[in-house]
Amino acid sequence: MKIAMVSEHASPLAALGGVDAGGQNVHVAALSAALARRGHHITVYTRRDADDLPHRVRIFPRVEVVHIQAGPARHVPKDDLLPYMEELASGISRDWERHRPDLVHGHFWMSGLAALDATRQGPAGAHIPVVQTFHALGTVKRRHQGSADTSPSERRLLEPAVGRSADRIIATCPNEVFELKAMGIPPGKISIAPCGVDLDLFPGTGQADRRARTHRILSVGRLVPRKGVDVVIRALPLLRAAGFPDVELLVVGGGGDATETERDSEPRRLLAIAAELGVRQQVSFRGQVPREAMPGIFRSADAVVCTPWYEPFGIVPLEAMACGVPVVAAAVGGLRDTVVDERTGLHVPPRDPESTAAALARLLADPGLRQALGRAGQQRARSRYSWDRVAAETEKAYLHTLTGAAGRSHEARGQLHPVKEGAVL
Repeated sequence: MKIAMVSEHASPLAALGGVDAGGQNVHVAALSAALARRGHHITVYTRRDADDLPHRVRIFPRVEVVHIQAGPARHVPKDDLLPYMEELASGISRDWERHRPDLVHGHFWMSGLAALDATRQGPAGAHIPVVQTFHALGTVKRRHQGSADTSPSERRLLEPAVGRSADRIIATCPNEVFELKAMGIPPGKISIAPCGVDLDLFPGTGQADRRARTHRILSVGRLVPRKGVDVVIRALPLLRAAGFPDVELLVVGGGGDATETERDSEPRRLLAIAAELGVRQQVSFRGQVPREAMPGIFRSADAVVCTPWYEPFGIVPLEAMACGVPVVAAAVGGLRDTVVDERTGLHVPPRDPESTAAALARLLADPGLRQALGRAGQQRARSRYSWDRVAAETEKAYLHTLTGAAGRSHEARGQLHPVKEGAVL
């Protein structure tokens, strides 16, 4: 099968390079490689964000990345990319004149717009099925962030329209299915295939980084308020009161190295909270690190803490589990599925420092419990979340889509272009 992946802002090349990779970059790169191992040919279309990028780059056997000129050849914030989606679609459609796919898989709502538009520009009468993975939903983002949501206003109308127009939606967890149904997406066109973890990069055994304190807890991810790192900081004085004064919180992620990271607005806010609570010396920022360095960092921790306000899926808990480290996770979104409460980790309510501190104190006091949860997490990661298994489940969704799309015409799809709030689609 010839598969076109569209990932407008998240190039798989960033995942290979390491420090700039987010969850979608990793997902697209790993899924493409796993599908290629199953014999498929994958072309990933992404926006050119630098002048020196070659047009086509082969990154794995049967996997190549194509950079499409759509807007300026420089970094543009994700939420500012909507005006360039028609140009991206036109570039993709032109490439299909020589490399027509059997199926298109859009990643993120704007990629879905471009994928659907590119299929409409294809040969008359030829229907190229479109599968869509949203990775994050605007309805959830607005619910939790309110006025702080920086998504373009058009997302409110266009994202559900993408869901209705695509031939199939692949959700990453049952909670997302619930949200999609609430958006008006028919449940019969939704499949589930989770995110995965690279079990070769994150093996069950290996060296652990050295740590300076008796205990280390670890937070990994982008440094934005919704990730809830402040909840973990507020748990530190409660841990001290519970008899655990020598605990380090290591925060990995941010905009650069450790020094650059501490200059950013969110780390400054977090450090101010730590200083106010008298735990500044217990909090350290590592900044961005290459992915190959992460297994040793995970294994250096007594627990990995993930306490976001919301989380569509979350790859970090899978990586921690693969390394045999228990996870304390907010019981939100996909985290309720990946982390099994009392088996591979402990669930806590979101935005609750007291419950987070209590869960951490329980783990720090009981090495046997940490080991048991770590072993179970490792087994769960290996049995359910390998990329090869995720690719097999994704392939099933593709085949189901191709069967259902037989005989359809792309003219049946309505036009999807940026519209103003209040317009009717």
